[in-house]
Amino acid sequence: MITYTTLNCNGRLVSLDTPAVMGIINITTDSFYSGSRLQQEEDVLEKVRQMKEEGAVFIDIGVMSSRPGARIISPEEEWERMKPYFRSVRSHFPDLLISVDTLHSGTAQRVLDLGADMINDVSGGMYDSEMMRVVGGYKAPYVIMHMQGLPENMQHDPQYEDVVTDVFDFFTEQIEKAVAHQITDVILDPGFGFGKTLKHNYRLLRYLDAYEIFRYPIMVGISRKGMIQKSIEVSAEEALNGTTAAHMLALIKGARILRVHDVKEAVECVRIWEKFNHEEETFFMGNS
Repeated sequence: MITYTTLNCNGRLVSLDTPAVMGIINITTDSFYSGSRLQQEEDVLEKVRQMKEEGAVFIDIGVMSSRPGARIISPEEEWERMKPYFRSVRSHFPDLLISVDTLHSGTAQRVLDLGADMINDVSGGMYDSEMMRVVGGYKAPYVIMHMQGLPENMQHDPQYEDVVTDVFDFFTEQIEKAVAHQITDVILDPGFGFGKTLKHNYRLLRYLDAYEIFRYPIMVGISRKGMIQKSIEVSAEEALNGTTAAHMLALIKGARILRVHDVKEAVECVRIWEKFNHEEETFFMGNS
């Protein structure tokens, strides 16, 4: 299956022939993983610098937690939180590719005006009807993520006829809307942990390659999440090893972007995956 593996980020072409790592920058006090919570500007800049040095292709800045039970803050509150940090990161790292995690079109427009390279919308365009129009106007890459419900209620007994096909149908509808709004670079995120049970999450992972038929890159955000914690009975702080194992499965199943808390380990995972594939290709070419 041929997949679109080049993104146009503000005129810079980014190849995803080798899967990319996106580092998570949570400027919150209540994200589910305490080790990712940042508040001070100098801490944010140091974390971004570290992620960049460790091989992150993108960083993803968010100021609103989307953990189960979290409330959605207003666009005004989100922007007041976002503004100083985004401007500082953009100023200190002018060449870094910055994604912004928001479901508000007003925030998206402001950060795109200031040079953001991508919008990551956990609602996939369902929360704010103006989001796709805004993103399309800037020709920015757009992450369409699936979420059943909203963060405050998404884990209250999620139900699907079949999670793989239901998410497939959602992608079909939202891609059509995105294309109608002149969004060329779409990234698909099945939304692990967003309105899914443990069984739903692992079924999505097993059949992740089903979404390759859309020919858009697939992004996976499973870093230290409940699907890892519950499977090996650890806390988020202890879930790095399990996360790396799940990342390898996601890569094998076609993921092109890994959204992670731990960049170094994810980059190493991609390198092992790449070596494995290269050796397989070399073997078959040598025996043809």
